[in-house]
Amino acid sequence: MKIAFIGTHGVGKTTLCFELAAALKRLDLSVDLVKEVARGCPLPINRDTTRDAQNWILHTQVAREIELNDGFEVIVCDRAVIDNYAYMVHAEGRRPEIEPFIRHWMGSYDLLVKVPVITPPSFDGTRDTSVDFQLGIDSLIDQLLAEFQLDCLELPGGTRDGWVLKVLEALDLPGEPPQLDLFT
Repeated sequence: MKIAFIGTHGVGKTTLCFELAAALKRLDLSVDLVKEVARGCPLPINRDTTRDAQNWILHTQVAREIELNDGFEVIVCDRAVIDNYAYMVHAEGRRPEIEPFIRHWMGSYDLLVKVPVITPPSFDGTRDTSVDFQLGIDSLIDQLLAEFQLDCLELPGGTRDGWVLKVLEALDLPGEPPQLDLFT
């Protein structure tokens, strides 16, 4: 099973990935993470990104997903290729030659979880802090989701409380491991 948290930067996808992975481990499932690859990109990112940088990010994301695909029951992805493509579109415009691949690869996720913007991005040494840029990417992701007709679980805005439980429910998994009856 492959789950991807999608959304613009600074919304808490990375934190949710780790929280969900921990909850899945407590349910005795083998889990690994595809961590956000943009931080490792040797080329400019954020508003200074280039076509080459976005190609590197997109293809590295796919390669990391392939690496983990057969080794674990669940892979939790910090982003999906639709996110990477939104940043590419923002920087360079639409790329009709790669959209069939994007559409195809999006079919490899069992669950997409859209994380809403609830706070402005905070500086962490890498993340762009422009609210306009953050909201622009969020809007592009929503536009691409609609255009590519991709279903996703949209987490409610306002507060992060209960987000992991909502994902577990969407996966038809319990929020807590079952209690063993040790005294029967």
